[in-house]
Amino acid sequence: MKFVVLPRFWGPGQRPQRLQPPQGAQRAQRDRRLQWRVGRWAAVLGLALGLMLGAGAHAADTSPAEQLHRWSAQAQAPGQAQRGQVFFQAQHGGRWNCASCHHAPPTTAGQHASTGKSIAPLAPGFNPKAFTDAAKADKWFRRNCNDVLRRECTAAEKADVLAYLLSLKP
Repeated sequence: MKFVVLPRFWGPGQRPQRLQPPQGAQRAQRDRRLQWRVGRWAAVLGLALGLMLGAGAHAADTSPAEQLHRWSAQAQAPGQAQRGQVFFQAQHGGRWNCASCHHAPPTTAGQHASTGKSIAPLAPGFNPKAFTDAAKADKWFRRNCNDVLRRECTAAEKADVLAYLLSLKP
């Protein structure tokens, strides 16, 4: 019988052959395990991210009255419905005003002036979801004020418009 002595340390030119990647069923099994692991970690990370982001503002995190109080406090003056109505219906130098899309009074569904997309009634008395999400309210005031005024609305303007919208009752 012949014995083969393997070198303890490989020198140049004496390295073992590379392992070939798995083929056929072995490869499919490896791929399934990898997909399961990746999917499991993606779910865990997604849940963790959702919990972290969910700790901030989320749907129905406020009320229209709380929003009015917040903007009135920032403006250091209470919102006035009469000024809000004038602001809502006035042209501010551009081709649009608030009523261009939200109608005057904003108690029925409106339609975006350029896209034609339907817009829910803006007045909280006619739309229970209006102004119940602080992040959405801030986002839409920022976008719409930039469209109408070419700048962001001040806290006083927001308070006045919301006071006007809260004065509209069914």
